[in-house]
Amino acid sequence: MARHSPYVRDKLAEALPAPASTTGFIGWMRQNLFDGPFNTILTLVALYVIYAVATPVIQFVFVNGVWVGEDRTACTTAAQGGVQPDGWFGGCWAYVEAYFNQFMYGRYPFEERWRVNIAAILLALALVAVLVPSFPLKRWALLYSVTIFPVATVVLLTGGHFELGGFFFGLSSSMGLSPDFAFFGDLLIVAIIAVGIGFIAARATGSSARSIVIPIIVAFAAIAVVIAIFAADFGLAPVETAVWGGLLVTLVISVTGITVSLPFGILLALGRRSQMPVIRSLSVIFIEFWRGVPLITVLFMSSVMLPLFLPADTDFDKLLRALIGVALFSSAYMAEVVRGGLQAISRGQYEGAMALGLKFWQMMRMIILPQALKLVIPGIVSTFIGLFKDTTLVLIIGLFDFLGQIQTSFANPNWASPVQSLSGYLFAAFTYWIFTFSMSRYSIYTERRLHTGHKR
Repeated sequence: MARHSPYVRDKLAEALPAPASTTGFIGWMRQNLFDGPFNTILTLVALYVIYAVATPVIQFVFVNGVWVGEDRTACTTAAQGGVQPDGWFGGCWAYVEAYFNQFMYGRYPFEERWRVNIAAILLALALVAVLVPSFPLKRWALLYSVTIFPVATVVLLTGGHFELGGFFFGLSSSMGLSPDFAFFGDLLIVAIIAVGIGFIAARATGSSARSIVIPIIVAFAAIAVVIAIFAADFGLAPVETAVWGGLLVTLVISVTGITVSLPFGILLALGRRSQMPVIRSLSVIFIEFWRGVPLITVLFMSSVMLPLFLPADTDFDKLLRALIGVALFSSAYMAEVVRGGLQAISRGQYEGAMALGLKFWQMMRMIILPQALKLVIPGIVSTFIGLFKDTTLVLIIGLFDFLGQIQTSFANPNWASPVQSLSGYLFAAFTYWIFTFSMSRYSIYTERRLHTGHKR
């Protein structure tokens, strides 16, 4: 039998290209859409559903849509040279253009709308400062977002020059001071009381009085400065919130609710996990109460019932009532989202922080909360998206938000047609989708940037 000499390859074999059916777009389709009989059938059914739904929508919105016109007659088939049995051509976008300013500003005075535009620019700058990680001078940008922006926005939209009389308890009015000075006298008295409570809390918890009292003094000083700015006369015409409407009201309510609910929700979540029975019980009662009541009931109670518990001469703004109700309601839901993140942190993280000698707030600020908030970014953004869409409920208390203004426009006979409401609701759906989709995409971007996923 002949013996064969062994063969050993002395260099690597030439790499062959992957089959064309496994790479590129075709490979992606085979792997994700047609990787088996069942998925192939599902893909074909989904494509048919998309075609059946998208075709008439595209036909109505773009192909047969009417973009220019002065009244309802522009949207008829006669005006467009078409023949349809119902007499109407397609989406009446000329009507949307005619009402666009009302959809954005409501009944805000035309000559004062420049103030709304400036407030929108300030909002855009605040969002860029907060949301862009590489924004320069980040601390100053954040300081602008939480101080200058809200104060300037309130002054611009309302006109400022608020009368201070009637606030707090009238403790200084008996001294014969003017309402403004009496107000600051009341504020000083409340500040002294708060500082005293701070000293007592410091003694009870074993903390240094400086760590508790100084933040209280700084907070009251900041409140006094803000109130002084609100009371100043900048020469702007006052604009009552009753004439606000449209996207302006939607953004005011949603931005306020989002801004308040996140920090307040974090405090409530920490309070619910506190070892102090009083703090824990109060947090649980607050959270469960607001989560057990529908938002529509909260708005109704804030508009109708709240004034019954206030003095007879107190004029409590309707929009402010809605802002308070929405902020408290969303804070309760945000607290549960944050609590889920806190529970996901292992006990070793707490023990390690305590071993380093960190105090409670240092531990939370530097170790626990950064990890917990990263884990619940999808839940936080979902709560924000739900809050933005729930602003449409303020219509029941007489506040005409974006959707409310669209519904109000249907009463105009000049644009009344079978396609008017459909055109208006499609425009509303597209606008809400732009905002909610942007929040969703930013959430995904933040998750990827912070690597919140548990990768293997």
